[in-house]
Amino acid sequence: MGDADITLRHLARRRPEDLVRPFVAESRPVEVLGWVDSQVTNIERRLDKALRPRIGGEPRVLHVEFCFSLRDDVPDRIFEYLGFLFAALRLESPGAPVPPIESVAVVLSGRRRRLPNAGKRRIAWPGRPFSGARFRIDAVYQRTVSELRARGSVLWLVFAPLARNATAAALREVVAEIHAGAKGAEERAELYTALLVMATIDPWGHTLLKELIAMVEDKEEGLLRRTPIIGEMIIEAERRAEQRGEKRGEEKAIVALLGRLFARRIGRRPTDEEERSIVERARAIGPGEVEDALLDLEGEALVRWLAEPMRPS
Repeated sequence: MGDADITLRHLARRRPEDLVRPFVAESRPVEVLGWVDSQVTNIERRLDKALRPRIGGEPRVLHVEFCFSLRDDVPDRIFEYLGFLFAALRLESPGAPVPPIESVAVVLSGRRRRLPNAGKRRIAWPGRPFSGARFRIDAVYQRTVSELRARGSVLWLVFAPLARNATAAALREVVAEIHAGAKGAEERAELYTALLVMATIDPWGHTLLKELIAMVEDKEEGLLRRTPIIGEMIIEAERRAEQRGEKRGEEKAIVALLGRLFARRIGRRPTDEEERSIVERARAIGPGEVEDALLDLEGEALVRWLAEPMRPS
């Protein structure tokens, strides 16, 4: 997910208790002992999204996966990840029981219709009892600004631009809350960065990025242009504003880029049908999501993904 994944990972490292709290019953005390950092990181590079909370005095492990959308391959990836994670925990403490593990997919965009609260990857034979992996689904983009605010942390406020009822007025309050609630200038810059990166995803078509940039600049004059990711975003937004009306040419350039990426991954140019699928998916779910699939899926899995019919939103 590029910039979104990087910024969210930084914030999660800063505020692990705040990340865990919404997934634990309110009455239970939470203490985060650290992150799972082990030799299995060499196999699974996303292993630093697994925390070690102690809930009500008992050890637990929480795996959080930030997902641009709830793609068909997300259950497979979570199931694979849990295998790596379980192996890592066993290797760390041979002979000791592995703490209970829970997975959460935090989803940033997707269909308008409500997503379920849980997902699963079944591996059992048909007709046999369930075996596989179950995971929670936290579709933050389908929540309201008030619901995100109720989580009680500036960490969750950065998702406010994704909320289905996000408005300029609501985001002005969010910017003020982040300004007041950040632990220092460095964290404030990271929170604003995440806030603006979330605004670029824009799952509901609110188009609030330009206004949000102005709000943050009002609070922190010059901060954004001094922040590398955001400085680039501002320059890009200004360039696009100047070239309004050239959307068609821009789309062709994006498709050409994705086609070259496909060729590098598969070793051949996409067929006409595969190219049409790339175009349709880039329009429906965004070029960034298609780029993620081209990078994440291997060989035949990528070809199958492009051949599958698009799911209605």
